[in-house]
Amino acid sequence: MSIHEECGVFGAIASQPCNVAETTYYGLYALQHRGQESCGIVVNDDGLFTSHKDLGLVNEVFSREILSQMPRGTMAVGHTRYGTTGTTNRRNCQPIEVNHQKGRMAVAHNGNLSNAVKLRNELELSGAIFHTTTDTETIAYIITRERLKSASIEEAVSRAMDYLEGAYSLIILSPQKLICVRDPHGFRPLCIGKTEDGMYVAASESCALHAVGAEFIRDVDPGEILVFSRNGMTVRREHCGEKKKHLCVFEYIYFARPDSCIDASSVHESRLRAGRILAETHPCDADVVIGAPDSGLDAALGFSRASGIPYGIGLVKNKYIGRTFIAPGQGARIDGVKIKLSAVESCVKGKRVVLVDDSIVRGNTMARVVKLLKDAGAEEVHVRISSPPFLHPCYYGTDIDSKEHLVACKHSVREIGEIIGADSLGYLPLDRLGDLIDGAGLCSACFDGHYPTEIPQDGGKKRFEQKLCEVKKGEKQL
Repeated sequence: MSIHEECGVFGAIASQPCNVAETTYYGLYALQHRGQESCGIVVNDDGLFTSHKDLGLVNEVFSREILSQMPRGTMAVGHTRYGTTGTTNRRNCQPIEVNHQKGRMAVAHNGNLSNAVKLRNELELSGAIFHTTTDTETIAYIITRERLKSASIEEAVSRAMDYLEGAYSLIILSPQKLICVRDPHGFRPLCIGKTEDGMYVAASESCALHAVGAEFIRDVDPGEILVFSRNGMTVRREHCGEKKKHLCVFEYIYFARPDSCIDASSVHESRLRAGRILAETHPCDADVVIGAPDSGLDAALGFSRASGIPYGIGLVKNKYIGRTFIAPGQGARIDGVKIKLSAVESCVKGKRVVLVDDSIVRGNTMARVVKLLKDAGAEEVHVRISSPPFLHPCYYGTDIDSKEHLVACKHSVREIGEIIGADSLGYLPLDRLGDLIDGAGLCSACFDGHYPTEIPQDGGKKRFEQKLCEVKKGEKQL
């Protein structure tokens, strides 16, 4: 209930000028669950770029008035962000825009480069000046550098991929083209669709295609570059097959909306399977199965069906709490969890409850939820988690960057159960992760420590801010 992922990306290209900003707005609205810190849209009107981006939710940043002021155009790219590299401020809002000798470019990025520090140091030594603290700007610089030596933007993107390591699903806007790119490991999802009137759209998840009335065409393959222009779509596959596929398993467990399909596998079905596996491997005697909203609901249903224990709605989430929610201060006798969640007393009072959730990070939130249920009259609370314990940091876009914050690194499963106040605790077995989807190719490094790329020496979320502080400190000493 405390895990975050970096962002969602959306792009659109039409054959004639139209309200692509509004289409992108609705696409981002459908991807709001992937990032609630900031968002932005860049519209291409015959080579003239117009952008608007700011901190906040999609409906906070884009009012009806602002959308009406965005020009009609043939292309647009949008982004909604939860930052895993760089702090939350306006300069880190995406898409990142670049002016260079051969034109303009806008880049929207979902993922996290594992070699971002190395690349940024090299660029700075060659004279590059950075305006943000995100690795997306590093990607933009590499593409721009290669563009000055290439005959086309797609060739520049292909050459840039030789330098990039880690997770990156990109949508790139140039004066004449819209380009979709997925890293050779395929860490983060990306798919394309088409509307009835011929507009091509691309998005992090298929749910965003449906939101704008587009029919799903296919997923972008790992390492693939799709180029959209007035001549239609062309495909470059020189980077396909370079690496073994490693799609982040947490896309299925938590990040993606249940109505999305990623790499031909239903998110909803994968969560039902997780619940069934939990019922098989960690059964218990109980009266009702409930899920923690929202990502635990599908797994709870799967647990209920497999165990025969009735499914109930035991927790209700306040859907109106967004980025601007002010956490209670230390002096306030208010529990933030009780503001976000409330127990349905009639469902849990006097009953033995199975609570299904997607993960436990520090354990603090789960402890408060268990207490919430017991305060509502639950006799027992048996916690079941639809993922294995977190034991390792992630360098590919999931906001888990320090072992010291992971309760499973310090305590056994039994001890964690005692810490959170559960009557029993069971995790999804590590060796059953592959059963969640049809086919192979999942990244589970945060659970097993088997990283597909070289581990960076400094992969913290605020690594570039820390570097900036060190530079300013040195200037003061001089």
